[in-house]
Amino acid sequence: MANQLNVNPTRQELLKLKVKLKTAQRGHKLLKEKRDGLMKNFMAIIRQAKDLRQKIEEELGQGFFSFIFFSAKMRQTVIDEALLVPTKKVSLEAKTKNVMGVDVPVFEYQEEGDFLSYDLATTSTSLDRALETFSNALKTMVELAEIEHSAKLLAAEIEKTRRRVNALEYVFIPNMQETLKYITDKLNEQERATIITLMKVKDTIAKQEAR
Repeated sequence: MANQLNVNPTRQELLKLKVKLKTAQRGHKLLKEKRDGLMKNFMAIIRQAKDLRQKIEEELGQGFFSFIFFSAKMRQTVIDEALLVPTKKVSLEAKTKNVMGVDVPVFEYQEEGDFLSYDLATTSTSLDRALETFSNALKTMVELAEIEHSAKLLAAEIEKTRRRVNALEYVFIPNMQETLKYITDKLNEQERATIITLMKVKDTIAKQEAR
């Protein structure tokens, strides 16, 4: 009602509002398509994150089991010496890619060297298996971090898009449609009033000519 009180019920205003309504409806359709596309990507990422998290839990479980088994048979000094000077290096570069208008992270993981930096004759194969498992798990954890952060960004964009869709669907577009109806009704009233006035004038003229 507030919009109706502030609007000027003219044909020019009616045409302007019709153009705005058409634009708003087109924008509403595009935003709904964007929201649906984001949801599709989000659900795919969530499923991927679930699989990766399960894989990491299994890898870490196997790694800790091997390490504990190794630790139980070796002296602590031997363990300390074996792990004292690591030779493997890991580098991580962060970039971004665009998914449905959202910049999500892309981590480039690179490894150099070998995790076997100790004398194999003085250690157990259980240590080898443990370190190999932890090395593989680290790469998977980086991939999981990339996916979970992407999911967080997509979720925020989905919520923002959802609010915009709802604002157009339940507030902006209905208000414009109501205002258009108000202007149309006013113009029809004015047209009827004009016709009645013309008929009265015509009738008056006809009576005067009849005299």
